[in-house]
Amino acid sequence: MQIARLSMPLLLALAVSLASPLHAQQAADAIAPEGATGLAAQKAVTAERHMVAAANPLAAEAGRKILRQGGSAADALVAVQTVLGLVEPQSSGLGGGAFLVWYDAASGTVTTIDGRETAPAATTGELFLDASGKPLPFFDAVVGGRSVGVPGVVRLMEMTHAKYGKLPWRQLFEPAATMAEDGFAVSPRLASLIAADAKRLSGQTGTRAYFFDDDGAPLTAGTLLRNPDYARSLRIIAEDGPDAFYEGEIAQQIVDAVNGHPTNPGKLSAKDMAAYQAKERPAVCAPYRGYEVCGMGPPSSGALTVGQILGMLEHFDLAGLGPQDPESWRLIGDATRLAFADRGRYMADSDFVSMPKGLLNAGYLATRSALIRRPAALAQDEVTPGEPPWDKAELRMDGIETERPSTSHFVIVDEAGNIASMTTSIENGFGARLMAAGFLLNNQLTDFSFVPQDNGAAVANRVEPGKRPRSSMSPTIILRDGAPVHALGSPGGSNIIPYVANTIIALIDWKMDIQQAIALPHLTNRFGDYALEAGTPAEEMADDLAALGFDVTTRALNSGLHGVSVVDDRLVGGADPRREGVVLGD
Repeated sequence: MQIARLSMPLLLALAVSLASPLHAQQAADAIAPEGATGLAAQKAVTAERHMVAAANPLAAEAGRKILRQGGSAADALVAVQTVLGLVEPQSSGLGGGAFLVWYDAASGTVTTIDGRETAPAATTGELFLDASGKPLPFFDAVVGGRSVGVPGVVRLMEMTHAKYGKLPWRQLFEPAATMAEDGFAVSPRLASLIAADAKRLSGQTGTRAYFFDDDGAPLTAGTLLRNPDYARSLRIIAEDGPDAFYEGEIAQQIVDAVNGHPTNPGKLSAKDMAAYQAKERPAVCAPYRGYEVCGMGPPSSGALTVGQILGMLEHFDLAGLGPQDPESWRLIGDATRLAFADRGRYMADSDFVSMPKGLLNAGYLATRSALIRRPAALAQDEVTPGEPPWDKAELRMDGIETERPSTSHFVIVDEAGNIASMTTSIENGFGARLMAAGFLLNNQLTDFSFVPQDNGAAVANRVEPGKRPRSSMSPTIILRDGAPVHALGSPGGSNIIPYVANTIIALIDWKMDIQQAIALPHLTNRFGDYALEAGTPAEEMADDLAALGFDVTTRALNSGLHGVSVVDDRLVGGADPRREGVVLGD
């Protein structure tokens, strides 16, 4: 078999080829921050004191200003999130949820905070079934109130600030509130996404009024956009505290928007809003070549699935093979497929369903790894869930769900060495297409399986009242000898998991810096077809991967990876050149 090997320089050229000079200049001009280190499209950014890597330059600058004022990473987190909700509303905001992985420098420990949305108490397992019992088409389920879960990000910000914040709560909302009043320039990315989703956005009263001009045309890049309703909501939360979001006029506006939708109402109540709680949970950490890869456990499938992929691959010499060898990608692709088979069968909100205790068991992963010790790809009927150790086994079936990408990830490191790695989302682009109190509402309930059970076998990720839908969000912090060395994450729906796993492999096995690892071409295989990132050197792998037995497709794989590494007491940051993110540090 003839195997073509791509040169390292050709692969690394993606960092340049993906970067858009036009977008980079527009993003830089939008803020012209004092002392800015610029977009991290081609070279990693270094700093000594603190750093913010975020998906929009306005949000990154807001976070850096808080750090310069003596704030902690927890304080900057609030500023970054509230600005992202304004300037990147299609991806995250007050109407959504988030997962945070936090490294506490004082104690040397990693913990996580779960701000995932919950299903309303009146929800039933038939939420996404039509009158004949068949699953609804995806966008029939998404648009309207049916798909909206109780937002969790405000409670997450509250818990994080209470435990780790230094500055007053009200101070952290001022950057976003002022920007909402004064207006901001619509970015090229936001403008393109409004235009692409114009039909659905124009069909809803709130989004039509906000995202279109007086002539009914989608807003264009550079348009000054003001949001006084958002500014008012922020100032209410800043002055009266997080309870003002979950009770009172903001909560009522959310409930009214969800339940009052004319064609697709939901079942959200004021009691659901008032009852919401963020939860601190233990980090899930998986060993990999002397490192500890720590992330978010259930209801996220991220850390478990990434950990399974890495646990299977640890039995192979990926460093010796290198990123240019198709054999590396055969192993990575099939390990990912096997991990996704377990994910679909077993992983869900562990507050509601029991899960196998041995999903990261070394012996179990060695058995799974043996399945890919072969010269060609696994056939589709060979990719089935394994039998990990249980405390008490339950009959399970695979679910039917469609997780669509619209998410954001940011990393913040403060002067004390605390690290926030946070992935935040409203699920699909522009969420449920409903606005309330100046922000978009999530459609996270469509992350549940549309079909709850079959022939007595239950789906782990079925809809249940109060339950949190399974997520692929994978905020990650990597330790070596107990000290943090990398923090990263990405948007991208279920592709988040291979984006993050592949970046970790690039960092640890292939010794790339954080910017090189983030900018590598994407090759992902979750469910059978090997997707190669269009317009990149990854396309040159197509023939060789097909010869190894894979079905190969080429498509856009638009991640939004952001990360920070700690190297010799310096901070080194990277931002995904596929989007408009930046790294700012001092």
